Amino acid sequence: MLESIRNIFSIPDLRKRVIFTLLLLAVYRIGAQIPNPGVSASALAEFWQTQRGSLLGFYDLFSGRAMSRMTIFALGIMPYISASIILQLLTVVWPYLDRLSKEGELGRKKITQYTRYGTLAICIIQSFGISIFLEGLTSPTGAKIVPSPGWGFRLLTMLTLTTGTTFIMWLGEQISERGIGNGISLIIFAGIVVGLPRGVNSLINGLKTGSLDPLRIIFLIILMLAVIAFIIFVERGQRRIPVSYAKRVIGRKVYGGQSTHLPLRVNTGGVIPIIFAASIITIPATIANLSKAPIVQDIARQFGMGMPLYNLLYVVAIIFFTYFYVSIIFNPNDVADNLRKYGGFIPGIRPGKNTADYIDEVLSRITLAGAIYLAAIAILPEFLMTGFKVAALPWVGDFLEANLPKWFTQGLNVDFYFGGTSILIVVGVAMDTLQQIEAQLVMRHYDGFMRAGRLRGRRG
Repeated sequence: MLESIRNIFSIPDLRKRVIFTLLLLAVYRIGAQIPNPGVSASALAEFWQTQRGSLLGFYDLFSGRAMSRMTIFALGIMPYISASIILQLLTVVWPYLDRLSKEGELGRKKITQYTRYGTLAICIIQSFGISIFLEGLTSPTGAKIVPSPGWGFRLLTMLTLTTGTTFIMWLGEQISERGIGNGISLIIFAGIVVGLPRGVNSLINGLKTGSLDPLRIIFLIILMLAVIAFIIFVERGQRRIPVSYAKRVIGRKVYGGQSTHLPLRVNTGGVIPIIFAASIITIPATIANLSKAPIVQDIARQFGMGMPLYNLLYVVAIIFFTYFYVSIIFNPNDVADNLRKYGGFIPGIRPGKNTADYIDEVLSRITLAGAIYLAAIAILPEFLMTGFKVAALPWVGDFLEANLPKWFTQGLNVDFYFGGTSILIVVGVAMDTLQQIEAQLVMRHYDGFMRAGRLRGRRG
């Protein structure tokens, strides 16, 4: 591995790409420290202490904690991701976009242009909403977050946040074109990884103060290593459907007669289903922060982290959105048509509709396994932070609360960086990035990171 790293910096072109990527990521982290004008930093910090588990807290993760400090990059890259998802959904129902998606490079450029326009529109709407939202907020101590509200603050916030997200989008595109690729993913990766030292520091402080005993720390480390290994194992998991191509005689040459396979990934949807589910399930907690009505507070309390209703609906939402998103990005009918067009067939399965039905059946089974895997990974941080509030269960809640250990019902009180979505994103992006570098090394006749075989990332 050390020799492979040395090979990276011995190739001039690859060295320039890696250094260029690191410099742009450094620019992104610098911008995430520049505060937005007109906001009281101390009052904002007090307010964000109450936002754990809300939709704002989830978006703060993807902005690299820039939203909680209200910097110029507070919106992060989420508007671009939202615009991309919306365009993918519209491709299914809008024939014009469907035709563009099948026109090759020209069509992809047009869709990318529409995605940029959509990102700009979402940024303007979100930044205006954030400015109005901040003007009406006060910290728990009663201090105003915006000391001088008005249209001057609103227009300045809209200009600053929209420009910040547009700049981040440009950074991601530059990393993809002139760096090592996966620009948007690497920006999200950088925003999450930068919080890891703070999470480690919280564990050390917990060990010093006695709130976390050494055995619990050891258990946590072993658990995290096991989770990372499990994520890598599943992300590389595939179901390979054998495909054969019939022999064709054209002139004096014989074409076809080859056997290959159609790879179906276990986790075809990636992390998108978790983003969808978390956006929906955290809406009650976010509304509760805006309304003081008793009935709203009672309902929102049932949707708090660790509550049985919250966990149940979260798991159901992840499974639903996994099937929903996979059905959008993978069409068995198109795959079956392409196989028939090029003379391919699955042994024992008739071409056409039978092939599409078979692929759909196999995909549905492995998607269920992928959805359960995503749900388990997503629930992990809830357990680490707050445990499972079994006392809210009817009939057996009090009995379970009295007999289960406290670490199960109250959690380990560790930070969000050590579980679930963040680790899934970090591991997945790391695998994709290593695959990009691996391809560059192999193309230049250097040994990659895996001598026994090629490294396969999420897209490999």
